[in-house]
Amino acid sequence: MAREHWWELTAWTLGVALASLYVGVRLWSNHERAEGIEEFNEARAASLAAPASQAAVPDTVDQSLWSMQRAAAFAASLTSAGAPKGVLRIPSLALAVPVFEGTGELALNRGAGHIEGTAQLSTEGNIGLAAHRDGFFRTLKDITLDAEIQLDAGGRLLRYRVVDISIVTPEDVHVLAPTPIPSITLVTCYPFYFVGNAPQRYIVRAQLTDATPVMSGS
Repeated sequence: MAREHWWELTAWTLGVALASLYVGVRLWSNHERAEGIEEFNEARAASLAAPASQAAVPDTVDQSLWSMQRAAAFAASLTSAGAPKGVLRIPSLALAVPVFEGTGELALNRGAGHIEGTAQLSTEGNIGLAAHRDGFFRTLKDITLDAEIQLDAGGRLLRYRVVDISIVTPEDVHVLAPTPIPSITLVTCYPFYFVGNAPQRYIVRAQLTDATPVMSGS
């Protein structure tokens, strides 16, 4: 009985320690994510020689859906230099994530990545963005048709409306092909809670509805 009690006490202590570590990583990650977005705002403000637009950005991001490994990878990536190229926002999901160039592991650990070969941020065409299914883009499981997506980049605020949500295989790269209507395509692995390498891709396609220059004091 004493041995069983010792094992129970050890397991309980370990569980508390791991929970405390996870909470600490989440709090630090929230703070650093906000700093990344602020860094983008400051860079844009300098380019305009005026204060940046202060569009609504949540002070924190809900990481309750994130895996512990993803939160730790995000925190570990934050010592790397390099300002984001833009900020992606989905108001209905309370999501605000910095967008970096490329889809290397560092970029995807820090935020969303611009998929090479797709239209450049703030330009017409089909802009492809990717992020991890157990991190920033896990919340895409709750997105709906007609939801608004915003992309703040290149001195413009681009607003899109979700027109299609689909699940494809990794070989179905046609989803990233140029489109006649300016669009944004969000890509993440699927299923969201699959153990191991997820076999499919979750695709959210939205079409441009408005492009507004970022003006001083706006």
